[in-house]
Amino acid sequence: MGKINKSITELVGNTPLLELVNYEKQNDLDAELVIKVEYFNPNQSVKDRIALSMIEDAEKKGILKPGDTIVDTTSGNTGIGLAAIAAAKGYKFRVYIQPQVSEERFKVIHAFGGETIKLTEEPGLAKILKETNGDFVAAIKYLEEEIISKDPSVVFVNQIANPANPRIHLETTGPEIWEDTNGKVDIFVATVGTGGTITGVGEFLKSKNPDIKVVGVQPGPNSLPSDEVPVPEHEITGVHPFSADVPKNRIPATLNQNIYDEIITIEALDAYATAREVAKSDGILLGESSGAAINAATQLAKRPENKGKRIVAVTADTGLRYLSSGLFE
Repeated sequence: MGKINKSITELVGNTPLLELVNYEKQNDLDAELVIKVEYFNPNQSVKDRIALSMIEDAEKKGILKPGDTIVDTTSGNTGIGLAAIAAAKGYKFRVYIQPQVSEERFKVIHAFGGETIKLTEEPGLAKILKETNGDFVAAIKYLEEEIISKDPSVVFVNQIANPANPRIHLETTGPEIWEDTNGKVDIFVATVGTGGTITGVGEFLKSKNPDIKVVGVQPGPNSLPSDEVPVPEHEITGVHPFSADVPKNRIPATLNQNIYDEIITIEALDAYATAREVAKSDGILLGESSGAAINAATQLAKRPENKGKRIVAVTADTGLRYLSSGLFE
């Protein structure tokens, strides 16, 4: 039967799984490496899921009303998803965005009618970021308390603390993976930004089979701000550290720290190289965090104990968002 959708909100989710067959052969992998291709969402990233979930949750609770402005902070993809769904539903949208993200992100948000403010353009935020070596959680706390709370027409969806973030992955992304693999998943891999994806999917998969191993991916030390190098030359956009040495107050509330079995650390240049390799081997153009997830999955696939197992990794967005960044050069 035919079907005509009435809104982009109806197009979110149900993204495909793809086995990287040529990549497996080129790397002599004895495990099956499958990716969840999230750029099949209408705005080409996994963040469409949480954008829709957070907006509709706020509507149901009566927090978000006609004429309100939706606000969040983001490294880009959540902002794009929120801007698009806000436009489809008739809301205004404003985002406080990290200045170093690719130019494509700013242009896409503007195309949807959204307003972008670089974190460094707000004096108080710039000061907090400088004092904390770029701590995103601290910046969001300041933004919420000192700026957003003083405007009653603004609704701050706050992706790093909003339970609607991991819940949508528990309700959709996890079940999709389970159903499309007929329940045959041995290892699940995801990079961690807000932690919503690994939390929701991990909780669902482990509820079905506690033996499934959940692996989180974080950036390496050379890809993070430090006192010596406040702005690293190479970073993995949207991916943040969450290991035991990271202060608790810098860990997003949306991350369940009991859900993962292992953490793998990937440097940005290795993530970039993997993204370029997959583009040439299997004809799929993916972003920086996707390269990190596949690189980590490759390490797992090369372990003798994982021979014959199925590894599923979430690839968060399209490489088209990074053409100006030099990722594919």
